[in-house]
Amino acid sequence: MRGKKILATLAISAVLFAGCGLKSGETIITVNDKKITQGQFDKMFDEQAGNGMLAALGIDIKSDTNNFLYLLVKDRVINELIVKTLLDEEIEKRGITVTNKEVDQAIKEIVDKLGSKEQLNTLLKQNGMTNAQFKRDLKEEVKMKKLAKELGTYNVSDAEAKKFYNDNIKKFKHPEKVRASHILISVSPAEIEEVVKSDAKNKNLDEAALKAKVEEEIKAKSAEAEAKANKLLAEAKKDMTQFAKLAKDNSDDTTSAVKGGDLGFFAAKEMVPEFSKAAFSMKPNTISDKPVKTQYGYHIIMVTDRAAAGQDSFDKVKNNIKGYLENQKQIEAIDKLTESLKKNAKIVYVNPSYDPEQMKKDVQKSIDNSEETAKKVKARAEEKAKNKK
Repeated sequence: MRGKKILATLAISAVLFAGCGLKSGETIITVNDKKITQGQFDKMFDEQAGNGMLAALGIDIKSDTNNFLYLLVKDRVINELIVKTLLDEEIEKRGITVTNKEVDQAIKEIVDKLGSKEQLNTLLKQNGMTNAQFKRDLKEEVKMKKLAKELGTYNVSDAEAKKFYNDNIKKFKHPEKVRASHILISVSPAEIEEVVKSDAKNKNLDEAALKAKVEEEIKAKSAEAEAKANKLLAEAKKDMTQFAKLAKDNSDDTTSAVKGGDLGFFAAKEMVPEFSKAAFSMKPNTISDKPVKTQYGYHIIMVTDRAAAGQDSFDKVKNNIKGYLENQKQIEAIDKLTESLKKNAKIVYVNPSYDPEQMKKDVQKSIDNSEETAKKVKARAEEKAKNKK
C-alpha cells in the first residue's frame, strides 16, 4: 500500500509540474502571428513588480490579482510586450543586429562617464538591477538607437540647447564634489559563497555546515585582503607619487586601475556611504589613515581635489544637453513608428483576461470594490462611535 501511495504522489507531482510548464508556454496574445506566452508575461511582471518602490516597502502586489496596483502593472507589461514584439519584427525586417562588442563598447562609455565600474555597480544596486538585466536592457537600447538612425536625422542646434539650459537652470546646479583615486582589494561574499558551494569537496555538507564553511572562508579572505591593503597603504604613504603605479599594479577595480586609480569628481551620493564619508572628510593631497571597508572590499583612498557646490556653465554642459535632446528626438521617432505599427498590426488576445478592454473593466471593478469596502469600514466606525455614546 505504501508503495502505491508513493507512486500516486509521484504521478500527481508529474502532472502538476507538466501543467506548470504548459502554462508557462501557453500563448496569451498573438501579434502578427508572433506569440507572447504566459512565461514571457510572468518574467517581465516579476521584474517590474520586484524593482519598484512598492517592493522596497515590502508590498507584494502579486498577492491579489484583482488588486488595483496589480492590474495597473499587468496593463503596462502587456503593452510593453506588444510594443517589443512589433519593434523586434521591424528590426528583423530591416536586418538590424547588435554584437557583443557593441554592447561592451556601450558599457565602457557609461563607465567612463560615471568614472568607474564601482560607481556603475552602486547605481545598479540602488535601482535593484542585476548586471545581467542591465546588459540585456542596454543591448535593446543599442538596437533602438540603430533603428532610430534609420528613421531620420536628429540635429540639435546651439539655440535649442541654450533654451533647454535656461528653462532647466536648476538641473545644472551641483553639490560639493571630491576628486579621488583609490586602490581596491576586493572581497566579494557572494563570489566566495559560490566558489565554496561549487567545490566538490563540500557537496556532502548539510546547510548549517556549508554556511559555517562560507563564513569561515569569507573571514579568511577578508583578513587576507585587509593585510594586503594595509601593506599597500604603507607603501603609498611613504611616497604619494607612486600611488598611480600601485593602483595600476594592484587594484581590483580594473576600470580605474588603468587610470592610476582615478575616479574623477563625484558627489557624496554617487558612492557607497562608507567610501563617501571617508573621502569627504579628507583634504586634497592626503591618503586615508586606514583602508576603508565597503561591500566591495578594502579601499585605499587618495583625495586629489575638491570642488565647491555651484552651477555648471552652458559651455561646459552644451554637448551633454545636445546629446540628451538628440536622444529625446530619437525616442519621439520610435514612438511615432510604434503607434503606426500598432495601428496596422493584427493583435489577438488569445487569453481574454489580457485584453485591454477586459482589463479596464477589471480596474474599474477593483476601484468600485475598494470604494465599497471604504464605505463599509467608515459605516462600522460611525456605528461603533454612536454605540459608545
